[in-house]
Amino acid sequence: MDIKIDDVVHLKKQHPCGSHEWEVLRTGIDFRIKCLGCGHQVMIPRKKLEKNIKKIKRNGADL
Repeated sequence: MDIKIDDVVHLKKQHPCGSHEWEVLRTGIDFRIKCLGCGHQVMIPRKKLEKNIKKIKRNGADL
């Protein structure tokens, strides 16, 4: 999967704040993502994130 910094990913499960959208802050073996609803930041393994992605938005356009 081609995920880059500043992409917005829409995940299958929602965050407790109610948001499904997360901004990618760091890539590599692990990702650092930030919730666009409340600003909470999380480190998540690549395999787990790729499994839970519904769609990726880059510069406002769906991929």
